Amino acid sequence: QVQIVETGGGSVQSGGSLRLSCATSRTIFQISSMRWYRQAPGKQRELVAEITSGGTMNYADSVTGRFAISRDNAKNTVYLQMNSLKAEDTAVYYCNANRATTPKFDYWGQGTQVTVSS
Repeated sequence: QVQIVETGGGSVQSGGSLRLSCATSRTIFQISSMRWYRQAPGKQRELVAEITSGGTMNYADSVTGRFAISRDNAKNTVYLQMNSLKAEDTAVYYCNANRATTPKFDYWGQGTQVTVSS
């Protein structure tokens, strides 16, 4: 059973910062694109940021310039540094490990709540 373990959620005031962490096994981490998604109440899950196994990063327009994704290959961990948080960033954040080529897989964490108060 593949484990995706997220930590670091919480409550913060608007303008504040939080850092999310996501760890998985070395076998999975080394060959995965690691992604952060979020889902706000009543809304669809959306991709926030992605970092490929080669280190290419992509961001949703809504977080560009405020969020930064990074990966520590020695710790098999991906991070999402969230700065200048806004109330609209409030959501459950999910970590995802994905590989689109053989061996294909798509693993999800349990989610961590981020609440930003205005």
